[in-house]
Amino acid sequence: MNRLPGARNSYWMQTVNMPAYPSLTGPAEADVVVVGAGIAGLSTAWELSRVGLRVIVLEAGRVAAGVTGHTTGKVTALHTSIYSELRSQHGEEAARLYAASQSAALGRIVELAEELGADCELERRPAFTYCQDPDGVDALHAEAEAARHAGLSATFVTETDLPYPVAGAVRIDDQAQFHPLKYLRALADDLTARGSAIYENTRVTDLDEDEPCRVTTGSGTTVTARYVVVATHHPVFDHALLSTRLTQHRDLVIAGPIPAGQDPGGMYITSEGGKRSVRTAPGPGDERLLIITGEAFAPGAGEDTVARYTRLQSWAEQRFPGLRTTHRWAAQDNSATDSVPLIGPLHPGSKNVYTATGFAGWGMTGGVLAGQLLASLITAAPRAPWAEFYDPRRLGPTVRTAPAFLKAQWDTGKHFVKGRLDTLGDGSNGPVASLRTGEGTVVRAHGKPCAVHRDDQGELHAVSAVCTHLGCLVAFNNAERTWECPCHGSRFGIDGDVLQGPALHPLEPQDTDKL
Repeated sequence: MNRLPGARNSYWMQTVNMPAYPSLTGPAEADVVVVGAGIAGLSTAWELSRVGLRVIVLEAGRVAAGVTGHTTGKVTALHTSIYSELRSQHGEEAARLYAASQSAALGRIVELAEELGADCELERRPAFTYCQDPDGVDALHAEAEAARHAGLSATFVTETDLPYPVAGAVRIDDQAQFHPLKYLRALADDLTARGSAIYENTRVTDLDEDEPCRVTTGSGTTVTARYVVVATHHPVFDHALLSTRLTQHRDLVIAGPIPAGQDPGGMYITSEGGKRSVRTAPGPGDERLLIITGEAFAPGAGEDTVARYTRLQSWAEQRFPGLRTTHRWAAQDNSATDSVPLIGPLHPGSKNVYTATGFAGWGMTGGVLAGQLLASLITAAPRAPWAEFYDPRRLGPTVRTAPAFLKAQWDTGKHFVKGRLDTLGDGSNGPVASLRTGEGTVVRAHGKPCAVHRDDQGELHAVSAVCTHLGCLVAFNNAERTWECPCHGSRFGIDGDVLQGPALHPLEPQDTDKL
């Protein structure tokens, strides 16, 4: 059985007193139904309730317990090397629109935290994108220049307060970091005080776009509304095949206390070594909580996730001697193949259904931006100058963005075929018999692909290995003990329960006696 330091629990989720909301048990009506209660969904719902609309938020699990509950809580317009990328792919105006919109979202968070009296540990800090390899310096010079042209006060520096040297870094001052769930607790409290409603453990399984729109839950309950917002990270309703324009990635996170005097005093990120992100948060007494993210990988790739955690732990201990890891978790996000989030109508024919996705790991500003933008579209308020820039109906891949789009399709097709080729054997007296506690494998038993896990008590758990979204075969994550789909990022518990969409239905149970 694999042992890793720290409790397998998000620090944010452990340290917030989020109220429990009821499940929806009967039919309901609203002006707007928001599907998903992460930062994008709750921000949208709050912006709409603020102008007097009655909103119902439907969440498949617990409020903010999905992607938002596992973020690192950075609030910044500096997103690694996005500005040189946008400048190259889409031109100067695209980079300016991105910078202005992300900065506006940062300002909105600061404004609302004060307005709502949110005790969300908001701190103003500089943000850095850095490299240690001298070969990366030219790219960071280019990023600093692109960010300045986009309207940000970016500088190139060679010194930081990190306890290890860097070859260079892009620096932007007056950014922010916060406790994301304490911020959302304040939004949710104000949202319900305004007469809107939140329902947890209420999974939406069907969408009818007729006027009025209707969404149906797993229990068969229907909610009728004029407008629907699908804010489920990866759209669970994909009438325009947005999944073909999204790629999934998962990052590991470790956290633990350090003396306040060792606080590096900012938010740092590098793409080197499979990504490394560093920030701190207020800790008990005179300590700070060090939060380190890295080891980005595609969910369902079948890699050794325990080994990735071990590498991240070793990296952290070398640079922050004495670190005692108390928490570990993982964050998942998706990225648009053209590097621009998708915020707006769900598909070209949509009149009253909207979505927000593709934040590429920067969902704190992205989700708040989405809330403001979608609210303006629904209420016909004056639109922000970046509405068209983020519109999902924008033109498809260009000459410069086509390679990323085509690679995403190739990877999906490769996973679909490879999974079946890898499980041609019969597992009745093969890999299953050799499974140790805590391990899982995918085998073909009696003609069917089965996902099999042996728990800590030695008992076998078997479910269908066919993802209920579009039929790819899942793979085992040995650190989190989950089944993950490599095609679109759906995640399932060892007994098949849906942990993360776009899948709407659990993996079918299989008889372990037949293995």
